[in-house]
Amino acid sequence: MVIGSLRVHLHIVGANSLKDKRSVVKKTIHRLRTTYNCAVAEVDDHDIWRSAVIAIVTVYANREQVDSLFRAVMKDLETAADFEVREHLVEIL
Repeated sequence: MVIGSLRVHLHIVGANSLKDKRSVVKKTIHRLRTTYNCAVAEVDDHDIWRSAVIAIVTVYANREQVDSLFRAVMKDLETAADFEVREHLVEIL
């Protein structure tokens, strides 16, 4: 059993209030949960208008499956129009 954690820092370009930010983050979290069947949550920068940190966690039988999922998630996030990916960190247990 392999547990994978992906932490992604997002810069939300068009957010001018926390309400704008929450709209983008909520939509993104919902899309990732339903598309990739993984756990997703906002974990940092809760009160910063143009910044969000989300974590994606999954469990698979082997590392290749975790890596494949995280590659697909990163491709999805990097092509989104609502924000820019600033950095990401993968941890495997």
